[in-house]
Amino acid sequence: MENAPVRTTGLNRLAWLTALASLGLIGMGGLVTSHGVGMAVPDWPTTYGYNMFLFPVSQWVGGIFYEHTHRLWASGVGLLTTILAVWMWVHRTSTLSRKTLRVLGVVAFVGVSVQGVLGGLRVTLIKDELGIVHGTLAQLFLVLVFGIALYTSRWWPRIEQSQHRLAWGEHRWWLTALAAMTLLQLVLGATMRHQHAGLAVPDFPLAYGRIWPPTDPQFLETVNQTRLDSRDFKPITAAHVYLHMAHRGMALALLVGVCALAWRLRRRYGSRHALTVWSYGWVALIFGQGLLGAATVWSNKAADIATMHVVLGAVLLVYAGLLSLVAWRLARASQLEKMQSPRESSVSLALA
Repeated sequence: MENAPVRTTGLNRLAWLTALASLGLIGMGGLVTSHGVGMAVPDWPTTYGYNMFLFPVSQWVGGIFYEHTHRLWASGVGLLTTILAVWMWVHRTSTLSRKTLRVLGVVAFVGVSVQGVLGGLRVTLIKDELGIVHGTLAQLFLVLVFGIALYTSRWWPRIEQSQHRLAWGEHRWWLTALAAMTLLQLVLGATMRHQHAGLAVPDFPLAYGRIWPPTDPQFLETVNQTRLDSRDFKPITAAHVYLHMAHRGMALALLVGVCALAWRLRRRYGSRHALTVWSYGWVALIFGQGLLGAATVWSNKAADIATMHVVLGAVLLVYAGLLSLVAWRLARASQLEKMQSPRESSVSLALA
């Protein structure tokens, strides 16, 4: 009875809840950054000297509301992750590797703990660089918990039975490369936000009316003298412009890469193949993300639009990461099948 299959429904539901809560937390973090209120609460782990959980609701006003809510939500995600990690440690099932479950649980617990400390140090040390690391780790943690949700699902043990194993396996490197590009794009976005370079180029699709904007000192001095937006309080430098344009360039590279993949898959396997359909969804998400990026510039970085841009970027990374994970899983299944086939043939010949 010890090795009998155990249904993972409860564990999987908790994993999905943790994953969705983590996505919501990224949205809250995006609101904090978009409103420029990351320092609205200047102390940590207390809130204006109060225990974080006892801070009077009457004082949740202005930027304090966004920053304090972000902290409370983060605490909730930390609690969910802790419960999830403990459950994964004690869970027994014959359909999943117990060692893998434990490792994933420990990594998730350590990740959320480090993320919390980084968020606090960002406040106490007043370091934009820590904000970039904090934002990047949040994206990686999100992929991890969504990966755990996929791994603990009833579908995961049956994934190797897919009739499209070969197609997924053949394209695993392409999928992984696009996932890595997506992560790099999000790092560029986080750097741009925390360096206040989101409006370093205030027009789109052109840049100061040109394909490539000028960055000479005289031009930048003129631009800085005419800026009236108090949110971007640091003067624009050539580095800010280069960062902004790199973000745009990587977005274009991602769009071309995913469209090329979808075109290749459609020609080779047809429009109804599972991998082709998933690639179509990927193209649609990137187009939506591009429109939100353009709207962020056109709206002078309106907080709600900028936050939706951040959230959809996180969804894109999860999408790319899970597709890559499935592709590598199916590639492994195909390799094992090839290894077993000669053995089965040898046994058949011996019996004959």
